[in-house]
Amino acid sequence: MNQKLQLENDNGSVTVLAVVLLMLLTLLGMAALSTSSIETQIAGNEMRSKLAFYAAESATAYVAWKPDLYGPDNITPGTAHYFPNNAVPYVGITAALPTAQPINATATQSFNGEVEYASSSSPPRGSGYSAGTFRAHQYKMICNGYSSNNTVKDIMVGFYRIGF
Repeated sequence: MNQKLQLENDNGSVTVLAVVLLMLLTLLGMAALSTSSIETQIAGNEMRSKLAFYAAESATAYVAWKPDLYGPDNITPGTAHYFPNNAVPYVGITAALPTAQPINATATQSFNGEVEYASSSSPPRGSGYSAGTFRAHQYKMICNGYSSNNTVKDIMVGFYRIGF
């Protein structure tokens, strides 16, 4: 009979169950908070990386608008022309670029790079230019894009222009 009384005595078991349940919910909440904090950091890093990449892409557009970087003044192999100015160290651009729709680089974005003459060869097949008359002047371009938190993206591009 004593055993039966002990089994029916459940005073305080609800309190213990509630405390255990609250501990589990607290641990679950802390795990969710940690996960969301890490995901926020990942999203910020991805945004800065994309901004730096877009800044480097803007540098390629900048070169297209500056033929003096790849014109007849730049035909000495091994001699790079730097942009946005021809000084080292580079100076970033923080103003609008001359494109159809201006690309505004904010204070957290900038770019720079170099264009170097590589060589001269016959025009590629199918280009429509005569191999005996015209030459394909080959260049390589290194574009650096910068964003906040020292985020840097580099793009290397090879291109050619047709000339004599």
